[in-house]
Amino acid sequence: MRKLQVISPKRSRRLIQQEIARSEEARYDHRLHALLMVSQNLSCRRVAEWLGQDSSTVERWVRRFNAGGCDALREGHHTGRRGRLGASEWNETRAALRRNPREFGYAQNLWDGKLLAHHLRLNHGITLGVRQCQRMFHAMELRLRKPRAEIAKGDPELQAAYKKTPRDAER
Repeated sequence: MRKLQVISPKRSRRLIQQEIARSEEARYDHRLHALLMVSQNLSCRRVAEWLGQDSSTVERWVRRFNAGGCDALREGHHTGRRGRLGASEWNETRAALRRNPREFGYAQNLWDGKLLAHHLRLNHGITLGVRQCQRMFHAMELRLRKPRAEIAKGDPELQAAYKKTPRDAER
């Protein structure tokens, strides 16, 4: 009988690792498998190679298990990095975004990530990237409005005549 092999081993390995990372319970099981292998006298380095982890990660799992048992391997609450804007700055920025940028002396009519980054740097001394400022719009449940394109130097009468539904149409 021929030895069974996985088709496209590199791709399959990546797919399996993504599936493990997708679920909190799967990550817990993955840690348990690592500890099971270490308990069979395999080195943390060897286990890490087999499981596609860093050896220091497997060592950390072993230390956590030794200190607190299986429960220590479960996912904890991840707070993440603290934001650069405090609560008062956040509320002030949110209020500013609800106003027209021209009220602050800017030449634009609409807020965008680049203008918000500039505004935060001037008013709060905080440097954020354009993409992070765009994320702030989403977090504040605001949406980026884009100006409607207009034909440069177009004749309004000819444009109105070209439209499918004229404004003065009887209904």
